[in-house]
Amino acid sequence: MNILISNDDGVYAPGIRALAEAMKSLGRVMIVAPDRDRSGASNSLTLASPLRPRLIEPDVWSVDGTPTDCVHLALTGLLDFKPDIVISGINHGANMGDDVLYSGTVAAATEGRSLGLPAIALSMDAHDPQHLPTAGMAATLLVQSIASHSLPPDTLLNVNIPDRPWTEVKGLRATRLGKRHPSAPMVPALDPRGKAIYWVGPAGAAADEGEGTDFAAVRDGWVSVTPIHFDMTRYEALAGLAGWLPDVAAR
Repeated sequence: MNILISNDDGVYAPGIRALAEAMKSLGRVMIVAPDRDRSGASNSLTLASPLRPRLIEPDVWSVDGTPTDCVHLALTGLLDFKPDIVISGINHGANMGDDVLYSGTVAAATEGRSLGLPAIALSMDAHDPQHLPTAGMAATLLVQSIASHSLPPDTLLNVNIPDRPWTEVKGLRATRLGKRHPSAPMVPALDPRGKAIYWVGPAGAAADEGEGTDFAAVRDGWVSVTPIHFDMTRYEALAGLAGWLPDVAAR
């Protein structure tokens, strides 16, 4: 099996190295990841400048771009072989509920899926995780399962793992996305020259963390596995929308 790994924490992050080590038991592993932390980059592509990939060690590429850039580059120009699966992570910090809208970790997996490959996004529920091998074990089990249970063409797996030893994890649980409260307001400050600057505030606390959500599963010691897809059409609203759109033919 050929496995492409990326992330949004950067090519030197402990999480991506732990994931690569775990995946080596399943086949060849290729890392193509940002040269620095690109958390929150979502699905952005670099269009106004070229990308400059740099081979920093065997089968490890550093790219001066976003997570989406890295996977797109790997699959459409950089690699001389086709991977069998794309895995993004292990992210330092959870990506649950609304987080998936901003997450570069999820975006890297989304790009892999949009280009036709099975894809998994992996995140630990801690910004300084102490039990990365737990996520590696969960990833190994999921990759082995996907090999015999294919995902729908527009679907990827968003996986969140509690930061605890594998022996203390209750198992893997299928979940839906929960929902967060709005994030905290921007945090104002001054730069060294006295100019106003603003930091994005912390993510909001869980608003919907009821039974069946990713928040509840991770809180209770389960690995949360959420199938997500990228058709964002609200089909239930189509008929109502069609009924009130202006009729320009009547002018």
